[in-house]
Amino acid sequence: MDYPRDDVRARLQADRPHSARVWNYLLGGKDNYPVDSQVGEAILTTFPEFAAVARLQRKFLARAVRFLAGEAGIRQFLDIGTGLPTADNTHELAQRIAPESRIVYVDNDPLVLTHAEALLTSSDEGACAYIDADVRDPDRILAEAAKTLDLDRPVALTMLGVMGQIADEDRPAELVARLVSALPPGSYLALSDGTDSNDALNAAVEAYNGQSADTYHLRSPQEIAGWFAGLELVDPGVVATAAWRPDGTASPEPTAEVAVCGVARKP
Repeated sequence: MDYPRDDVRARLQADRPHSARVWNYLLGGKDNYPVDSQVGEAILTTFPEFAAVARLQRKFLARAVRFLAGEAGIRQFLDIGTGLPTADNTHELAQRIAPESRIVYVDNDPLVLTHAEALLTSSDEGACAYIDADVRDPDRILAEAAKTLDLDRPVALTMLGVMGQIADEDRPAELVARLVSALPPGSYLALSDGTDSNDALNAAVEAYNGQSADTYHLRSPQEIAGWFAGLELVDPGVVATAAWRPDGTASPEPTAEVAVCGVARKP
């Protein structure tokens, strides 16, 4: 993986907040700039539970990948909207259960790109790759992913928080459907996103959109559930993030139900 450093630096836009860096701040990470932490604090002032929401999404990722690599027997993962590396990344979770697992990460944030080496520490039996690409270019993502994954065998497609960054005019439902359509039967979709059900969250996102280099689009739980059309939902279906197969190993975090998630199998 070799990207021109000058090009990456030009894309960083350290004077404007970016979603991956703000999210990193909310998770307690250090890979962000002052402008990102300022926006993060503004979000928390408007909606103090947002940091808990961020943590719950990471916990859903862990539970979903453990299910997929364990009970579902999946050995290939396409993780779109990777975000900055943190503890328990997808390849670490999957390869603890099945060291032969192969993982392809996809993101278009330049800071994620500069940290991509941390996402490529695969087990010897498995493989990891990183694609610098936008979810709005599914054909390119699939072509690049096919260099690491066998798209004739089941793949788990994970999309956590990424579709909220896609405006309605870019037809998010069609993007999800295009990616799923390229995967064989027995593949899975794990997806989560924020909902428009909470007034305080709506206000926080509106404030964020007014300052950020990118925008976030909250949608109804029903619209997000529609992205699983044609798939077989795994119990308990599309539910609040904290309610998807909680493992009971940690105390529940107090938070409004402002995000939903689900895991579904392609028949």
